[in-house]
Amino acid sequence: MRYNLLGRTGLFVSELSFGAMTFGSGTEGLGACLGNLQVADATGLLKTAFDAGVNLIDTANVYGGGRSEEITGQAIKSLGLARSDYVIATKFFGQTGKSQNSGGASRCHILEAVEDSLKRLQVDHIDLYQVHGFDVATPIEETVEALDILVRRGQVHYVGISNWAAWQIVKALGISERRNLARFQSVQAYYNLAARDLERELGPMMTAEGVGLLVWSPLAGGFLTGKYPREGAKAGIGRRDNFDFPKIDRERAYAVIDVMQPMAQSRNATLAQIAIAWLLHQPVVTSVIMGARRPDQLADNLGATKVRLSEDELKALDAASRLPVEYPGFMLDRHRRMRSDQALEQPAWNRQAAKK
Repeated sequence: MRYNLLGRTGLFVSELSFGAMTFGSGTEGLGACLGNLQVADATGLLKTAFDAGVNLIDTANVYGGGRSEEITGQAIKSLGLARSDYVIATKFFGQTGKSQNSGGASRCHILEAVEDSLKRLQVDHIDLYQVHGFDVATPIEETVEALDILVRRGQVHYVGISNWAAWQIVKALGISERRNLARFQSVQAYYNLAARDLERELGPMMTAEGVGLLVWSPLAGGFLTGKYPREGAKAGIGRRDNFDFPKIDRERAYAVIDVMQPMAQSRNATLAQIAIAWLLHQPVVTSVIMGARRPDQLADNLGATKVRLSEDELKALDAASRLPVEYPGFMLDRHRRMRSDQALEQPAWNRQAAKK
């Protein structure tokens, strides 16, 4: 297991992290497809993850109606871990009550939601507190200022966001810089070989601004495990049978699986391990969140850290999964090549300056 710095912080997080969405998930909608694991099973999975070197656990206050946070807190306590041995991340935004102010990213909800999460998790601080979605009803300034209050209180150490557009994140970073407020250090986003949309705007933005990336759904809702073949798929073998989310371009995903098959077979590895290994080779990725219901699923995902892909294999996967060219991407590439060619024509000392 390798460890990466989270954004522009001194906090090291494991390259694989554990997603607790399967804990106490519920009986309706997406929750019914995830496992509804209780304390005993959750404790066993977390022990396996920690023993393998995982130190980051991710949950949210809406998972299982709060039960995921409760079970996470109980499982950690039963394992007797020192607080410094793990990094806990949770999220807020979704509706947690019946009132008009029991959701969103307003100061009112943020100050209330963090207290509830701290109690459920049984901790005195949250390492990474993330906005789970973009709130069109609340000014970004209000959200950023409220999160800064939590950091100054010591209730939260770092803040992040999930499912925001690049322009929204950059605007928030600008507000933080101008007002000397705690900045967003991470983005939790959807990214995998079947869905590389992040590379259009979010990826370049995160690289330029020094923001970390936590990847959710690295297997595209189980599709990249190969359990949904083009022909002869069996009903009831995966959660996409009942909840087809997140959306993907299936034909492109099948083409990717075709390329992954020989790579997996030559290593006696699984398709899931190849898919996760590809993410671990991407410089923009800080940590990949694993969501497991069973010990064998978790063990399989952990095995991805041992898979090293060659340059030729990475090129083959890139070709099969590459996004269609769109504007302004093709113009940006054209201008980038033009200026790069000009820089190469300069003297050696000037080429080094151009690179900087």
